[in-house]
Amino acid sequence: MVKHTMGETCVPIHPQRVVTLSSCTLGNVLALGVQPIATTNEVYQEKNSLTTVKGKTEGIKLVGLSQPNLEATLLLKPDLIIGVDWFKPIYPLLSKIAPTVLGKIDYPNWEDHFSFVAEALGKQEVEKALWKRYYERMQQLKLALGTRYQDKKVSFIYIWNERISIDAKNSFAGSILSDALLQRPASQNMDSPYGAFPISLEELEKADGDILFVTTYSSGGNQFLEEKQRDPLWKTLKAVQENHVYYVDFMSWAATNMLGTDAVIDDLFKYLVNTPESK
Repeated sequence: MVKHTMGETCVPIHPQRVVTLSSCTLGNVLALGVQPIATTNEVYQEKNSLTTVKGKTEGIKLVGLSQPNLEATLLLKPDLIIGVDWFKPIYPLLSKIAPTVLGKIDYPNWEDHFSFVAEALGKQEVEKALWKRYYERMQQLKLALGTRYQDKKVSFIYIWNERISIDAKNSFAGSILSDALLQRPASQNMDSPYGAFPISLEELEKADGDILFVTTYSSGGNQFLEEKQRDPLWKTLKAVQENHVYYVDFMSWAATNMLGTDAVIDDLFKYLVNTPESK
């Protein structure tokens, strides 16, 4: 029996045909060593990987973006459906297809959903091993960084369709930067209900830091970034002037799941430890 947002549900001990609802659930299930047969993915972009790790999702059927195609899901004959609480309205329909559990999704507390997925799959020991590995990698990163960034501020921003969002301290990426003991600019050293908040172009200085990580979502975001890079305001940023702007993958830095932690840590090694300008 698994307790979840809709009550209690009896789930298989070793499910063989798992369907995941949401990208964060998908990443957590994969991290725990289970290959779903299908998933929804609200951040999926055509021709991209379903997760942070390319090739990890081959054979997984996409049954919807923000909402699952119920008929397609039924035809796959799943033995367990795992998702998040924004699917409450269709829970009665989902639970007729297969045992369905919906966990809370609070982006700043992404670790809670990881624990929920581990419980639903009976993978608590794997969960413990993954956290142990995470903290071992984090310790290696901190040793490699040494003291060279103790007086530096690390900024991270998202660029969407003609808008810029600042990453807050309590976001998924923010939690990893915090664990690495990397400092954030004053404008980002705060919590936000969704782990991020939008800024206007006139507030672009809030995006600045000694190091600037940038990610884009959608082709519109890429075009908007290209335009902003020609803007005089963009060229006034310290990180731009000192050539410390690094472009990272959205699916990794906004993953909100355990699978994405490795990708973010890899980028921190790549750009803060191994980049010539940082030495």
